[in-house]
Amino acid sequence: MIIFRIVVVTVLRERQHVRAAFVERELPEHIDTSEHGGLLAMLHLEPAASARRASL
Repeated sequence: MIIFRIVVVTVLRERQHVRAAFVERELPEHIDTSEHGGLLAMLHLEPAASARRASL
């Protein structure tokens, strides 16, 4: 699944501003959850929830 970096950054800014800045610098605009799943898990992000949020 591909999710937009901006969705992840938005979620993180609500909780962990420093990590949001890291993600914004380090990850590509389109995040492949199979490739970056470990990082998303470390950040306590559920890719499916992020995808639902993006569609709102």
